[in-house]
Amino acid sequence: MLWLRPAVLLMVAATLAGCGEEAKRERPLTLVKTAVVHAQPRSTVIRLTGDVQARVSTELSFRVSGRVVERLVDVGAHVKAGDILARLDPTEQRADLVGAQAALTAAEAQLRLATATYERQKTLMASGFTTRVAFDQAQEGLRAAEGSVDTAKAQLGIAKDALGYTELRASAAGIITARNVEVGQVAQSAQAAYTLAEDGARDAVFDVYEAIFLVPVGSGTIKLSLVSNPAVTAVARPREISPTVDPKTGSVRVKLSIENPPPEMTLGSAVVGEGHSRAVDKIVVPWSALTADQSGAAVWLVDPKTHEVSLKNVAIESYETHSVVIGGGLAVGDRIVVDGGKMLRPGQIVGEAGDAA
Repeated sequence: MLWLRPAVLLMVAATLAGCGEEAKRERPLTLVKTAVVHAQPRSTVIRLTGDVQARVSTELSFRVSGRVVERLVDVGAHVKAGDILARLDPTEQRADLVGAQAALTAAEAQLRLATATYERQKTLMASGFTTRVAFDQAQEGLRAAEGSVDTAKAQLGIAKDALGYTELRASAAGIITARNVEVGQVAQSAQAAYTLAEDGARDAVFDVYEAIFLVPVGSGTIKLSLVSNPAVTAVARPREISPTVDPKTGSVRVKLSIENPPPEMTLGSAVVGEGHSRAVDKIVVPWSALTADQSGAAVWLVDPKTHEVSLKNVAIESYETHSVVIGGGLAVGDRIVVDGGKMLRPGQIVGEAGDAA
């Protein structure tokens, strides 16, 4: 009986091998939805929030120092060119003006005396009844008196200007956006008293991150809309880009010129600027196609000949609402699994379904 054991073992092994091959042949295909990768033009929507500012904003200040005795306007007031905004105590300037007038009167009297002396010496010189030295002295006295009159007139003009500088006037029509003086305060010359946003052109100002300049812009115009009322829109164009980065915020200030701003876009209004980058061909796959392994993000790649699947690592460029933009790892024409890949394993044979993406 012992001689039968090898034969029985061979028969059992052959039977098991046949069953394995039959099971392998009869293993059902895993049905998944696939799609062929292709490129499509994509543009990035850039949205930033900023505010409306006057293109020309002027710091108004007194040109002389003194105590503020009157403040006529406040923040938000609309003024016209030449309107008085505030006044300083003019006592000192008036005293200087009176002194300059008196100095001019004295200089003119001295000039009249010098003129009379010169004319007398001139007559005597012609008759030979005076000396050359006396005539020259009279002539020099006349010239000195004329110079004194010119100096006194100049000082009188300066005193008049100083008295006028005690009144701070608007340099142009606009809106007062800031006030830095109070009645009773001693204001120094050149100290900013008011900030005037001049009427006219308006800018939309944004503080943007530096990396945004790496994105090529598809159009030279930006659409603006009010945060409080998106129905109010306008078109703006880049006017000025700061050449430096703010060291505190790490942002770059960009100013856009608003074309025909609507009345609702008042100074200080918060606006949203929307622009589009230049369209570039990109590979876009649905969210359902994305999986991962130890190396990072990946997709299931289907071999067109054997229909076996394998994991292919990809680089993600950006995430969108229902899709993912692929930055690298896939080529146009690759077939990938877009649905049903959760239970797949490398080398598994799948049945293809679906149309090209």
